[in-house]
Amino acid sequence: MKIRYLLLHAYGMGGTIRTVITQANAMAAAGHDVELVSVVRRREEPQFAIDPRVRLSALADQRAGVREPSLAARLARRLRGGAVPRGEFAAHYFTPAVERAVASYIARLTDGVLVTTRPALNLLSARHAGPGVVQVAQEHMNLSTHRPAVRDAVLRNYAKFDAVVVLTEGDRREYQEAIPGARVERIPNSVHSLDQPFSDQTGKIVLAAGRLYPQKGFDLLLPAWAEVVRDHPDWQLRIFGTGPRKDRLRGQIEQLRLYNHAFLMGRSEHFHDELTKASVFVLSSRFEGLPMVMIEAMSHALPIVSFDCPTGPADVITHGREGLLVPPKDVPGLAAALKTVIGDRELRERMGARAAKTVAAYAPASVMPRWEALFSELSAARSGS
Repeated sequence: MKIRYLLLHAYGMGGTIRTVITQANAMAAAGHDVELVSVVRRREEPQFAIDPRVRLSALADQRAGVREPSLAARLARRLRGGAVPRGEFAAHYFTPAVERAVASYIARLTDGVLVTTRPALNLLSARHAGPGVVQVAQEHMNLSTHRPAVRDAVLRNYAKFDAVVVLTEGDRREYQEAIPGARVERIPNSVHSLDQPFSDQTGKIVLAAGRLYPQKGFDLLLPAWAEVVRDHPDWQLRIFGTGPRKDRLRGQIEQLRLYNHAFLMGRSEHFHDELTKASVFVLSSRFEGLPMVMIEAMSHALPIVSFDCPTGPADVITHGREGLLVPPKDVPGLAAALKTVIGDRELRERMGARAAKTVAAYAPASVMPRWEALFSELSAARSGS
């Protein structure tokens, strides 16, 4: 079976990138003809390991820098519109030249399965894919988190796909109800591996990770941590990730006098080692799809403290079993939950052991056959066999 994955930036970091590469690697290992197509390329090498059987290519090589479109080009695009709504979180990547390159690539395809992995790419596929191509749209976000222009475009176009695949059962119901006639399937993302060392619960470290964007809520986590260290001054908060909010978060750390208690760690080449050193993982997101970094933390037998944000955490953990769920944006509640698990090592060990068992449902061996079965069914239906 010929399978093509279209990613915005296969050379970058991020949960979606990692899970799509994991899926591509698994399909190649199963004997399929797999291609990973990156819309842009801004680094020399991918950040995640790609199976040598997976062909990797890029549509727009931007390693020498990104040339901004002229004012006239920007105005013309605004007047005529495009397949990518301006409210899409990655819309700034889709200059007229980039959008043309993606549209041209999709239009040239005549067979196989095309898997698109974010709204911008899904909408371009809906507009340009030919009748011989099996179209599968991946959605990594809850419908309600999309901005209005994106949501409207999704509702108009997603019924054109052979299948729309979402991460949680709540998402499946919401998309199915909103898009009558669409085939909506739930297949969760898979962790890279379950063969990870467990935390021994000796490190006085709470770990958080994600892009330094408003979505991840680190600006809510820091005041909660300021409450925690009043009772537990010997514990550290380590936040891994990069992004445009770094300076603002650093200023917040200074303002809250957390310079000896909270640290922005940047990117780590040995993130799984860092998870093993920690004793708690905290998720402070305002919204999520299916938070893979949380699931990876669970594979290290870490208990979870998380906001019960729209979709994601509650689909994986049960309050009081694998961790503690706190009402969204409830900073005092987050602080109290962290104090509870920090102050009780037996509770952490018990929750961590349950987390490690729960995460088995997200192992590649559990998830990948579902993708393979879906692709086979859709391909057979398209060919009429």
